[in-house]
Amino acid sequence: MAVSRLRRLDHERRWTSEALVSLPARSATPAVELARRGGLALLLLALVVALVWFDRDSYTDSYDGEVSLIDAIYYATVTITTTGYGDITPVAPHARVLNAIFVTPLRIGFLVLLVGTTLEVLANQGRQMYRDSRWRRGMRNHVVVVGYGTKGRSAVETLETNGTTAAQVVIIDGRATAVADANARGYAAIEGDATRRDILRRAEIAKAREIVITLDRDDSAILTMLTVRQLNPSAHVVVAVREDDNASLLRQCGANVVVTSSEAVGRLLGLSATSPNIGTVIEDLLSSREGLEVGERQVTASEAGRSPGEISGERVIAVVRNKTLRRFYDPAVAELQTGDQVVVVRRAQDG
Repeated sequence: MAVSRLRRLDHERRWTSEALVSLPARSATPAVELARRGGLALLLLALVVALVWFDRDSYTDSYDGEVSLIDAIYYATVTITTTGYGDITPVAPHARVLNAIFVTPLRIGFLVLLVGTTLEVLANQGRQMYRDSRWRRGMRNHVVVVGYGTKGRSAVETLETNGTTAAQVVIIDGRATAVADANARGYAAIEGDATRRDILRRAEIAKAREIVITLDRDDSAILTMLTVRQLNPSAHVVVAVREDDNASLLRQCGANVVVTSSEAVGRLLGLSATSPNIGTVIEDLLSSREGLEVGERQVTASEAGRSPGEISGERVIAVVRNKTLRRFYDPAVAELQTGDQVVVVRRAQDG
């Protein structure tokens, strides 16, 4: 089972790498690549000029019979571009042989370089447009993660641990390095400012099921939240905020869950200082693939009618009934019902 799951994930990552919105950073920019090819074309032209100029006595010009440096440049230009007016021609046998065995390959190389550059640009643009169109058609009920820093990476890893595949995740970040990192891990990624509508639309935000916002600045998170709600009123949105004073603003903007990162870290530090064991347990719950983990699942038919404390193999800490979260000690959930969901603490499944 583990081997088949790894193969499936590997297949999904390969598929995602073929349908990325933004590919990893190129080793050279298009401008540098174009300049490099232009330099190669000039080098080929210079080789022909040098060949004609140093052997100019073997050529004749129909105008005055002599070949100057300007004539050599002119001859090289019309020859290497296959124009060939015939006003300057090689007359010595060795010059004609050199044209046949040396200039002709240079002419072919120049044409391949020129046509190849044009075809590559058109092919790359066409391929990118096709891949982008195919990716957009396939994106439904996906997860958009805004910000791929430490919090964003941890959120994506947790999502994947809980069953979300790499093909269902789209990353938005303003840093090219973060986008390249996300691409290398098999995720579709978009480089840009998430407060802009066009960037969010590129991520198919209107079709997203879950949206996670983990930006470094609270003002950016609030503006992104407002824009997200305009484009997708129904998605479940989770936002990380640094200051607790801004949490209420984000809830008013439409965030379903607001996590105060600095306050949560402060509580963990205080608990660890007061009781190292409590801090260790909480850190264990927050970690993945080892020790304890927190999960949510549907109540099975065999568990209906039983109390939360009677569930074996895991500890029920909350029950979700009619979209309302109730603690396990709430008398309203003294008996579990079909359709309930339970939040449990259980042994982590090895990844």
